Amino acid sequence: MPVLIHFICAALACAAILLLLLRSGLAWKLAVDKPNSRSLHLAPIPRCGGWGILPVVLFSSISLAPNWLRFDMGLALLALVSWWDDRTTLSARARMAVHLVAAALILLPPSSVSWPVTLVWFFAIVWGTNLFNFMDGSNGLAGSMMVVGFGTYAIAALGTNAGLATVSAALAGAGLGFLYFNWDPAKIFLGDMGSIPAGFSMGVLGYYGWHALVWPAWFPALVFAPFIADASLTLLRRLARGERVWQAHREHFYQRLIQSGYTHGQSALLWLGMMIATAGGALFLQHRSGVELIAGLVLEAILLLVVATYVEVRWKRFLQAGLEHDS
Repeated sequence: MPVLIHFICAALACAAILLLLLRSGLAWKLAVDKPNSRSLHLAPIPRCGGWGILPVVLFSSISLAPNWLRFDMGLALLALVSWWDDRTTLSARARMAVHLVAAALILLPPSSVSWPVTLVWFFAIVWGTNLFNFMDGSNGLAGSMMVVGFGTYAIAALGTNAGLATVSAALAGAGLGFLYFNWDPAKIFLGDMGSIPAGFSMGVLGYYGWHALVWPAWFPALVFAPFIADASLTLLRRLARGERVWQAHREHFYQRLIQSGYTHGQSALLWLGMMIATAGGALFLQHRSGVELIAGLVLEAILLLVVATYVEVRWKRFLQAGLEHDS
């Protein structure tokens, strides 16, 4: 019950802060996302979601998980630098350097964890730190990911790790408060100040849960599988073509779905459905092993492959129709 209360309070607190920012006009002074050739929206939208999420999450973490000082420091560092990036434009090297420092705060020294395993988690946290940022360009997408992903973390940690469960619930609740304003048509976006700390939280809480034996190492990856797969496959595809992967683009699967005719809301619902399926599967498989675990993971992989194939086929037909129209 306390976890549910934290979820509700976090949602209300985040929504209240964001409503105040929008009603007062401060949202437009903090940071604004102006559309360009790579954007999926047509009008300027405030990038102030982090201003509602960060205070709620930091308050929850400091009060409910007092031993998580490194996590709090990493969140604060990323929020500060990301807000500056929202208002100006930092270089990719500067951003990455800060992301590396934040991940190092969590993992160094490695203590009881071996160096090879520490390096794997280091990469996972850095990659996760950027994941939400990739998904912040479509209405309802990043907010849905927060609610389902961190909500799943909270459910999985119930009864075994109170701090992990309550902070996860606070993140899910803050995501819901943000989602109210971010659903199609969106009134706000997360911005780097919201998306970067949210991604960092995804990786760090995943690591904390694994380190505390709450869940296996594969669990966080399966919970957020639709978004990890989208971002990872898109990155690999661009790397193979020799493109500058740090530059903005419109090649993600969710972006191609929207460009080929889906509305933002329809795209968000499809990804939300996948997220619920993979997160639900992760909860079902959390304490299973052997053939049952392998079969479950294979089924989840097939689901992602089917959706990815559908999007690619739809995209190619869209391109072909455009070429035929031009000719």
